[in-house]
Amino acid sequence: MTQTPQLNTAGGRSTDLPPAASAQLNGSTFFRYLSFKVISAAVSLLIIMVIGFVIFNLMPANPVVALTRGRPTSPQQMAVLRQQLHLDQPVFERFFSFVSSTIHGDLGHSWQYNQSVSSLIGERIGPTLLLTLTAAFFSVLLGLWVGVRSGWKEGSVFDRINSSIALTLWSVPTFWLGLILLVGFSVGFGPFHGIFPPGGMSTPGFSGNEFQKAIDVAHHLFLPCLTLVLVVYAQYSSIMRSSIIDEKGSPYLLTARAKGLRDNDVRRKHAVPSALLPTITLIFLQLGGVIGGAIAVETVYSWPGLGYLTYEALQIPDLPLLEGTFMVFSVAVILTNLLADLLYRYLDPRVRAQ
Repeated sequence: MTQTPQLNTAGGRSTDLPPAASAQLNGSTFFRYLSFKVISAAVSLLIIMVIGFVIFNLMPANPVVALTRGRPTSPQQMAVLRQQLHLDQPVFERFFSFVSSTIHGDLGHSWQYNQSVSSLIGERIGPTLLLTLTAAFFSVLLGLWVGVRSGWKEGSVFDRINSSIALTLWSVPTFWLGLILLVGFSVGFGPFHGIFPPGGMSTPGFSGNEFQKAIDVAHHLFLPCLTLVLVVYAQYSSIMRSSIIDEKGSPYLLTARAKGLRDNDVRRKHAVPSALLPTITLIFLQLGGVIGGAIAVETVYSWPGLGYLTYEALQIPDLPLLEGTFMVFSVAVILTNLLADLLYRYLDPRVRAQ
């Protein structure tokens, strides 16, 4: 008589299912998890659109006056300009038009540049990604390396020095640190002359081969990238240090030491993988935030990215352009948050079990 596979429900888990049924169950669970996260991201995006529209349309500014400042303009011309900018429409009509256009990928037309917002963002997103991804790469490497060694040797001279530096850099305003580095390494002071360019992405009128152009861009990239690295690495280092300290007293590490493993192997093969979980979430969340947080750095160094474009849009203010860059920054945070949730589920079996 053929036995029917029994379902062991101890602990809420199915342990005696055939492999095919277990794989199907896991796939169904992942699909539900993914659907829930995607729907949550879509709801967050809708809320962001509402918040962004309300913020920028309640700003106490008159774009028509700003655009015509210093130019002789009659009231009739200003009325025509208001009509062209759709400022004469009711707020609700402008909101639904904004939502519909955004869903279809149309972010509007810049008042300041007389150009579509999408094309402006497309031109500026490359420099921003170059800056933020380069800074994120070095921040992760430096922050994890320092955090692991600081937490593993808690209370050592290295740990005390690193903790003091990390806490200081974490609390320093990004724009202030950028100005200090700009003065120290670009403008210079006293007998010391600046060794890095004060701003921009490349030297005006520079001509050379592709390698020389890349070196020139890297020369301009150094200071803004260093500013972001110093601030962001401090966060990764502090979180990783705390995670390592929490893992040090775990029973599985005592078991690993009892098996005769060297201290470096215990740290690298056992403590670090477990301590990485909260840090990975922070890395992905911070990656989306760094793109938006680059506004201060790009403004200080006149780096031609989305952050500097946002600063320029604030001068009028250019509402369609501000709404467009705001949406890009928000979508970056939402997407990186979604990726963090999916990666966390892949790395942590406890999340997959839910």
